[in-house]
Amino acid sequence: MKTGHVGLNVKNLETSISFYTDVFGLEVISKSLEDGKKFAFLGHNGDITITLWEQSQNEFSKNQSGLHHLAFETDSLDSVKQLESKLIEMGTKMIYRGVTLHEEGAGSGGIFFLDPDGIRLEIYTASVEHSDHSSNSEGPACGFF
Repeated sequence: MKTGHVGLNVKNLETSISFYTDVFGLEVISKSLEDGKKFAFLGHNGDITITLWEQSQNEFSKNQSGLHHLAFETDSLDSVKQLESKLIEMGTKMIYRGVTLHEEGAGSGGIFFLDPDGIRLEIYTASVEHSDHSSNSEGPACGFF
């Protein structure tokens, strides 16, 4: 088996569609704006990656069981850094500034931030040299943030 798609509850469908299509380059495959049945399927080339369901009234809570964070992989450190700049320019709440290694000495790392509903997201690359990352003193990001 493999992961097919991830479904997220959101407060405002249009806001979330705009965020996920702009940041991740996803396309809207289908959507419904019918009252009480607002949803969107986002992905690439007809393959669904994320489904958004407008059925939440509160922001995401890390204090309840459920999703910890959702991670997206990109092919290079440059891509991660470009996306970080874009997110900062958009006013996105960053959990940390700079690329954070997944663990000490790891060859992978990424950036951590929140979507419009407070859902924790990550964009990472598997190709990070230890000397390439922007060190931060805020603590380990992968797992405990």
